[in-house]
This record gives sequence, structure tokens and C-alpha cells, in this order.
Amino acid sequence: MLPEVTAVRYVTPLREGGSMPGLVEADDRRLYVLKWCGAAQGRKALIAEVLAGELGRGLGLPVPELVLLDLDPVLARSEPDHRIQEQMRASGGANLGMAFVSGALNFDPLCFDVDPQLAGRVLWFDALIGNVDRSWRNPNMLMAPGGLRLIDHGASLIFHHHWAGAAGWTGRRYDAGDHALRHAAPDLKAADDELAPLVPAALEAAIAAIPEVWLADEPGFDSPGEVREAYRTRLTARLAGPRDWLPEVAG
Repeated sequence: MLPEVTAVRYVTPLREGGSMPGLVEADDRRLYVLKWCGAAQGRKALIAEVLAGELGRGLGLPVPELVLLDLDPVLARSEPDHRIQEQMRASGGANLGMAFVSGALNFDPLCFDVDPQLAGRVLWFDALIGNVDRSWRNPNMLMAPGGLRLIDHGASLIFHHHWAGAAGWTGRRYDAGDHALRHAAPDLKAADDELAPLVPAALEAAIAAIPEVWLADEPGFDSPGEVREAYRTRLTARLAGPRDWLPEVAG
């Protein structure tokens, strides 16, 4: 389960991305980037954030801590932008919070070097979850004191937007043509040897961390447990099958 905190102060909007996440302070006195449950992307973006993010953390990748963040819509009173006010009012209850990374800069592949081992682990992970949003145009990575941070995984696991065709995703090759770390000489063989054995345990913990409320009433499923099993089935099959889904890049 994700740690649970409550938003006590709305600080400012972060005007990046379609959902315009907000920066909030919680009752543990820490700052979090809040991803709204009432945003246009819907709850599946939050499910992907949790499953992919917790899986990445379980594999030892530098994903900031995730929490279940309870929001009282009354905090919308301090936001002058009516669009954000409406989004906040639609997001009462359980939202997703990501620990704010102080002092971080947006990653630029032309300015920052990443060693081939870490580049290989990140690219392998993105290929496993089908992350379509790690391009050089929009890397969704931060360079912070202490090194790289991986953020924003809501565009991964795209199979869950069409469960009827999910089986066809299992062996689909990941397109790394625009990946932000493609030219960092990623060592995918070393990453596969290191990470593949860790996935089963990390996947179980990540699936268990998805809040029940976001899995309820999923069309085609009778219970949240069935939805969890569907995620387990798809990712386990992708891991167990031939590694044809790994991209062809120079190692």
C-alpha cells in the first residue's frame, strides 16, 4: 500500500503537461506534486503512475516516493485560475502525490551524461512497461542533487485502455527511436540480466499498491481483484516471453 497523507496547503500549479499538476504541502510537512484524480486523463493515468512507478522503485530505479494524497476541494479557494479550481473541485478524495524533488533541473540529453549501465536499466524498464513518454523532446526525467530521477509514467501500460486487445501488446517491440537515452550507449544485456529476476516480487508489490477505489467498476471485470490479476497476467507474460520487445540499440 502507498503511504497516506493529507493535503493541508495548496502552494502553486505546475503548468506543465495536460493535467497541470499542483504543488501541495501535506500533513507530514513535505511537498508533493499532486496528480489529480479529476484530470482529463482519468484514473488510468494514476494507475499507470502507481504500477509503473512502484515497479521501477522495486527494481532500484530512481523514482521519487509516491503517496496517496487526500485532498479537500476547499483548498481550491486559493487558486485564481478557474480551470484549475474546477479540476481541484473534481478531485476531492484520493489523489496521487509524488515527492517534490528540490533543486532539480529538467533533463536535457545534450547537457547531461548518463552512464551506459543506468541508461540500459531505464531503457529496459521503459520497454517492459511500454512507456511512450520518455522522448528527447519530453524526457520526463530530472537531474537533481544525487543524480537522475524518473517521473511521470502515466502514459505507460497503454494496453489497459483497450483490454480486449491487451494480449496483442505482450510481445510488441518497444520503439526507442526517440528515447532520451538512446545515444547514451545503453547496456540492455546487462540490464536484462540484472532486472528480469527482480520483476516478479517488485510487480506483486506494485500491483498491491494500486488503490482499490481506482480499480472499481472497470468495464469487463467483476472486481478490483480481477483487474489486478489482468495487470499481473499481461506484465508476467511480457517478461516470460521472448525478449523480442526489447529495442535494437547499440550497447
